[in-house]
Amino acid sequence: MGLLLRLSRGIDRFSVLVGRAVYWLILASILVSAANATSRKLFNATSNGWLELQWYLFGAAFLLGAAYTLRRNQHIRIDIVSAMLPARVRDWIDLLGHVFMLLPFTILMIVETTPFVIYSYRLGEVSSSYGGLLVWPAKALILVGFLMLFAQGLSEIIKRIAVMRGLIDDPHHGAESRPVE
Repeated sequence: MGLLLRLSRGIDRFSVLVGRAVYWLILASILVSAANATSRKLFNATSNGWLELQWYLFGAAFLLGAAYTLRRNQHIRIDIVSAMLPARVRDWIDLLGHVFMLLPFTILMIVETTPFVIYSYRLGEVSSSYGGLLVWPAKALILVGFLMLFAQGLSEIIKRIAVMRGLIDDPHHGAESRPVE
């Protein structure tokens, strides 16, 4: 179990590193949006490329931030019901949910997205909009996001089993009041 916990810590560190970088994607998207709106209003000039870049940045923030959100235990769930259950039951719900819902879904998305991304890359797919951007990097973000979410799901399973076996303290206990890492 020690090796698995070290793997989990490595995955967690990577998710946190990417999650912190994602904050900057939001700022970049806002700046691109403001610059595009300003050039449209002041100079009557706009670009589909800038608009698509804004979409790509928001998409990247969402896709790349999913693993970080899972790491911080901040995904939406029914806490009203969950809070009334004993910790042991919540542990089992988390474990079974990750094993039977999260991992199969991420595997399905990885399997289905991979050929889609490869085809787009080989084709050198470009947006159909005049002045648009390459499309394959945005599609690749879908694949990378689900790969990261899969890895973080494995990390959460490892930690949940370790918590249930009494090997580690629950890393999510009190997470609601914890400051951003």
